[in-house]
Amino acid sequence: MAATLMDGKALAAQMREQLKAQVAELGKQGVVPGLAVVLVGEDPASRVYVSMKEKACAATGIFSSEHKLPQETTQQELLALIDTLNQDERIDGILVQLPLPAQIDEDAVIAAISPLKDVDGFHPISVGCLAIGNPTFRSCTPYGVMKMLEAIQCDLNGKEVVIVGRSNIVGKPVALMCLAENATVTICHSRTKDLPAHVKRADVVIAAVGRPEMVKGEWIKEGAVVVDVGINRLDDGRLVGDVEFAAAAERASYITPVPGGVGPMTITMLLFNTVQSAAQRAARS
Repeated sequence: MAATLMDGKALAAQMREQLKAQVAELGKQGVVPGLAVVLVGEDPASRVYVSMKEKACAATGIFSSEHKLPQETTQQELLALIDTLNQDERIDGILVQLPLPAQIDEDAVIAAISPLKDVDGFHPISVGCLAIGNPTFRSCTPYGVMKMLEAIQCDLNGKEVVIVGRSNIVGKPVALMCLAENATVTICHSRTKDLPAHVKRADVVIAAVGRPEMVKGEWIKEGAVVVDVGINRLDDGRLVGDVEFAAAAERASYITPVPGGVGPMTITMLLFNTVQSAAQRAARS
């Protein structure tokens, strides 16, 4: 069988049109959603990503406040900026672009962001609420994965979901989200014994390990759904995911392409969380 592609770009465009309408409704209440984006240093990939976020905000009607700080910024200076943004009533979401320079403790920075403005979903309170089944802001990439599964009407109830990767950004939170949908969840990682055996029994495979084509197509069960979160650039310039795409597509029922799969959904869910935060502000006022 040949898998149907899960088009993240098309789904993201559809959701952004819905968000534009919600932003317009909030505007009638005198509320303009606001996102503060903080970039420390000159990491090229981070600069590109921040630029994409700012353009997405502008296209959706979200006010974007940009803060570009030099590489030598101290942790104290960054925490002072976050404190100011926490108190700024125009700002509904705060995003500090990672990674940060070595002199700054990422955990301390994440913890300093108000949970009411944690639209990245990284704050310990946000993660804890997700773990106990009472989610506030969900981490954007795994939330995007869940929206893609929802779009193809993939009912996770009773399904075997195997996640390859255990990061705090994708692996762990997407496991909790799948568990909340009554899936039976297995998290695999670098020390998992017999990874192929785990993947072969999965109804849904979510690969987020950051190693090019690590998950082989022959491991995929016939009819499984494959979500590839990875994006890796090879020496020849090609972009590939964490799954051996061509071989996996011959066995899967649905599969995400790389690029054009999960990637566009990450920024979309950031916008979604920011608009949600603005709606909560409107309800409090």
